[in-house]
Amino acid sequence: MANKILVANIGSTSFKFKLYEMPEERVLASGGIERIGAEEGSFKYKIGSAGEVRGAAAFPDYAAAIAFVEKALGGFGELAAVGFKPVMAKGISGTQFMEEPVLAAMEALYTLFPAHNPPYVNAIRSFRKAFPELPCIGTFETAFYDDLPEHNRRYPVPRAWEAEYGIRRYGFHGASHRYISQRVSELRGNEKNLRIISCHLGGSSSICCIQNGTAIDSSWGMTPQSGLPQNNRVGDFDVFAAIYLARDLKLGVDEVERVLSKESGLKGLSNLPQGDMRDLLAAAESGNTDASVAIDVFVGAIRKYIGQFLVEMNGADVITFTAGIAENNPILREKILAAMDFAGVKLDKAANDAARSCEAVLSTPDSKIEVRLVPTNEELIIARNAWAKLHEK
Repeated sequence: MANKILVANIGSTSFKFKLYEMPEERVLASGGIERIGAEEGSFKYKIGSAGEVRGAAAFPDYAAAIAFVEKALGGFGELAAVGFKPVMAKGISGTQFMEEPVLAAMEALYTLFPAHNPPYVNAIRSFRKAFPELPCIGTFETAFYDDLPEHNRRYPVPRAWEAEYGIRRYGFHGASHRYISQRVSELRGNEKNLRIISCHLGGSSSICCIQNGTAIDSSWGMTPQSGLPQNNRVGDFDVFAAIYLARDLKLGVDEVERVLSKESGLKGLSNLPQGDMRDLLAAAESGNTDASVAIDVFVGAIRKYIGQFLVEMNGADVITFTAGIAENNPILREKILAAMDFAGVKLDKAANDAARSCEAVLSTPDSKIEVRLVPTNEELIIARNAWAKLHEK
């Protein structure tokens, strides 16, 4: 019986994967391909206990990348399904079989998700064409937010805009925040009634407010262009400033869109070639004022959402940090949690300084709010959901 789930994480020029044996949730293989479509790409993969294999090759499209992974894994004969974590589709959420009506609903939102939806649609169609009998199952990033309270879901715009056009707040990084919620519960002895503020800080960042395992608020708005400053995307921004730039200052909608989605965020604030936090920290240490300000703006935005969610839940039981920036930057974590003694947060400086990319408690034993570092595992959530979808009655 086919009992393996291949989880495919699709980027604009990349294809990363993990192979799970289900229902044991054992990782059998992992790897990835970078620079799909370039003259020369790179690959790496690890199968079982064997050493990692690395190399370079040309991958003109997703079909070529998929064929390479199939060969590396010795075929897809034991696959029960391929799991995906697409971002959003028009009028569709949850876990779905990724068939043409669902893909068409993703295509309908290309304007809102130009960096996310097209590569996912292309990759899924490549899988379906090459392996038409193999189920493709996706859990949308919005799924964790399907039960947001109405007052946290609605914008202050005409009611008809939501009803007719779907203009409302959604939420993303759903698989990551769901995993954090479940894992924190496990780490605290399967405690259920938890108030968690989950900080996913990476190339794309967000804060999620979770109560009793359910998302009740998020830093995101309608698209991943909103919320915290991202690597090169603007985050929260006054819509009338965009209108002024486009219309009155004659930049035009296309140019404003390009700058806000590719030249803004930490990149724009720091005036560095990239918005990579490692580059910002190094530049700030060397005396670059713009880089220092960019870090301060990022930290300040995170603190504002933490403060909002503390008020919303009348406190918190746990504040968690996950993803690349959060997992590898104790200085940043310390800045984010500074001067929160009013809320009972007491950071253990030694524990915080020592913790990187591992599960760890970062707060002192007498801290009213526990602070934890928990590396995320979005792929596991996707594999679980795909397996459950296959076995629905």
